[in-house]
Amino acid sequence: MSLLVTGSIGIDTVKTPRGLSEDCLGGSSVYFSMAASFFCPVRFVGVVGEDCPFDLAEVFENRRVDLAGLEVRSGSKTFRWAGTYMENMDDRTTDAVELNVLGEAPPKVPETFRDSKFVFLANSHPALQMELLSQVAEPTFVAADTMDLWIDNNLDDLKALMAKIDCLIINEDEVRDLTGEPNLILAADRLIEMGAGVALIKKGASGSLLRDRTGDTSLLPAFPATEVNDPTGAGDSFAGGFMGHLARCDATDFATLKKAVAYGTVTASYTIADFSLNGLIAASGEVIEMRLDCLREMTSF
Repeated sequence: MSLLVTGSIGIDTVKTPRGLSEDCLGGSSVYFSMAASFFCPVRFVGVVGEDCPFDLAEVFENRRVDLAGLEVRSGSKTFRWAGTYMENMDDRTTDAVELNVLGEAPPKVPETFRDSKFVFLANSHPALQMELLSQVAEPTFVAADTMDLWIDNNLDDLKALMAKIDCLIINEDEVRDLTGEPNLILAADRLIEMGAGVALIKKGASGSLLRDRTGDTSLLPAFPATEVNDPTGAGDSFAGGFMGHLARCDATDFATLKKAVAYGTVTASYTIADFSLNGLIAASGEVIEMRLDCLREMTSF
């Protein structure tokens, strides 16, 4: 089933206790698409400036990623981000941000993509997420990501977006900020009351919490990775595995949602093993299935 993603394409400079990666490929839609392509074809919508040093057609060569929605905008510059991770690899500081093309009008969804049934709105201004979503005809399941910047400064837009989506993917600090609830179960319920039928809360190294409007709940730990070099893009890779499995199954019942979270968890564990996309590029559908079996065995009792 068709899966569309809209989000950022970036030039990242990342410093972690394990090393430094300068001017590497990043961006939410890039990580998401690489992860989701293990499960299903991906329709990619994004924009870069004419200074972009990366050939995305080459990056996604032999991957099931349709780049018909990629715009190279003349006279504009590509989004840039620089950050430093602390020793625990969960906390980080943003050292520099240049919105550049992300501060301009969003790209258009190609006509051939407008019948997409599964849609992921990667992190961006909620008004832009709504504008892009409005170009999709009749989606079956829409998930969105957000961040503290929009919660703090664009709350009305974010609430309007939540009324139009099926699932909000958010981390535990952000959901407490958004709902005012320290208890994550109650915080998930507040999200659902705001409109999102499914709340998926990322807890970093502690795993994730999934809850729907019926009260069905699932907790899953993170995969116990021993090699953590760069957490950048882990959340977007998690979302890519999650949405990729849903689109592959063309289903959103709670059992399928639970398994999708597991796929997202193991897919993200490959992202953090190396800088930029290198961990995902080195992975395969076969090793993801093997790691899923390991996670299943470790969490069964």
